[in-house]
Amino acid sequence: MMRFIKETNFDFLGIRKWAYGFSLTLLAITAVSIIWHKGFNTSIEFTGGTMIQLRFQRSVDQDLGKVRTIITALDFGSPEIKSIGAAADNEIQIIVQKQDEGTAVADAIKQALKTGYADNPFELRSQQKVGPKIGKELIRNSFWAVLLSMIAIIIYVWVRFNLPYGFGGVVGLFHDAFITLGFFSITDREISLGTIAAILTVMGYSINDTIVIFDRVRENLGGRLVGKDLFAVINKSINQCLSRTIITSSTVLFVLIAFAFFGGTVIRDFALALLVGCISGVYSTVYISAAIVVEWHKKWPMK
Repeated sequence: MMRFIKETNFDFLGIRKWAYGFSLTLLAITAVSIIWHKGFNTSIEFTGGTMIQLRFQRSVDQDLGKVRTIITALDFGSPEIKSIGAAADNEIQIIVQKQDEGTAVADAIKQALKTGYADNPFELRSQQKVGPKIGKELIRNSFWAVLLSMIAIIIYVWVRFNLPYGFGGVVGLFHDAFITLGFFSITDREISLGTIAAILTVMGYSINDTIVIFDRVRENLGGRLVGKDLFAVINKSINQCLSRTIITSSTVLFVLIAFAFFGGTVIRDFALALLVGCISGVYSTVYISAAIVVEWHKKWPMK
């Protein structure tokens, strides 16, 4: 079988301490960003509120400030207004963190725009209302989805390999999820249910890459660790899987880049979450998950 990359002998784990420093720096930046922004910019699905999507006859991009002023005057709180779709579609999305019985909030917004922005008629594309109770339930369910996924993964890897492998795999997953959330916090992008779905997908992708390398480690150990250098065996296993990692990761990244830049605003945040998470997943497999197994073995030698 033709190999994309000939046999290599890179000392990946030799620079693991530099990688620790790099990861800790990224995690610290993420924590500072979350504190600075006082949490995450969550979507209406989590915060509750009213969202309407309008399509105007003429371009509205240059008048978003005017639209914001009109809606702010309604005293529904600070509105979030953004263009969606292609520029030629003239569509905007308006979100206010206020909901009322029926469609009172949405009707008030439409009436205010008909009066204060009468020279650019519009049509309603969609409207949605989410109560705060539903938002709290979604936050709780999302948290449990991520937590239970990590618990299931550590049990699976523990049973199939060993406890240090399971622990290393889950720490890598936590690293990837936190880095992805950090990207959204730093760029102040909205976190929605789609983002949570992307993070769960990243966790599955990352642990798959990790298990492939761990499986090669087990093959190279041949069921025996006595008399073998685990550091060298893991380094050799990573090198043996390098060609496969590059090919699979590249094909995934090509698709995600296309979605992120050409897929439109509806899918962009989902694609960006996957893009950041997959890059982090390839990195964490080597410099977090595999490195933790080495550090564990140094402190508590495995048999």
